[in-house]
Amino acid sequence: MTMSTFKHIAISNRHLCGVPLPEQLRHLRGPVDMLILREKDLSPDRYRQLALRAQPVCQETGIQLICHTFVQIAEEIGCRSIHLPFPQFWKQRKTLGPFSTVGVSVHSIEEALRAQQAGANYVIASNIFATSCKEGLPGRGLSFLREMCRQTSLSVYALGGITDQNEGFIRQTGADGACRMSDYMR
Repeated sequence: MTMSTFKHIAISNRHLCGVPLPEQLRHLRGPVDMLILREKDLSPDRYRQLALRAQPVCQETGIQLICHTFVQIAEEIGCRSIHLPFPQFWKQRKTLGPFSTVGVSVHSIEEALRAQQAGANYVIASNIFATSCKEGLPGRGLSFLREMCRQTSLSVYALGGITDQNEGFIRQTGADGACRMSDYMR
């Protein structure tokens, strides 16, 4: 029997959860491989507190915790995985040595290639389909995702409007995984 290497990544949004985020993470055991703890509206101190509550739950459930944006906090709590928006990654790329996993949000093939050249491990390409998170912004589409997968040697994860109904199309592009926020946080 062949195991699938296609990854399922949850992007956190505690405002969508009906229960505290750490409790929601327990429900994700099995279907989710990674959690990007995004929570961009939190102060550094509140983010640290949430990360420290999420960290043991991720360890217990086998979900890889990836801190988002807060590089120093990730280092402080011993999280070896960080995800950054491309502009922040580009500014900090030479200081990310302590991390074993570095991910970057990209919106063009050029950004993906620059991230690859600068040592990223994966990119998240967005938005693939129209999504309520980016109201009024059309999706970049499957051909964009397919071309990104073809041109980079990095793992490419798709984000934006992905559902059970269209995930098969994401797989057909050669993407290594799919990210979802709403489906996993509710």
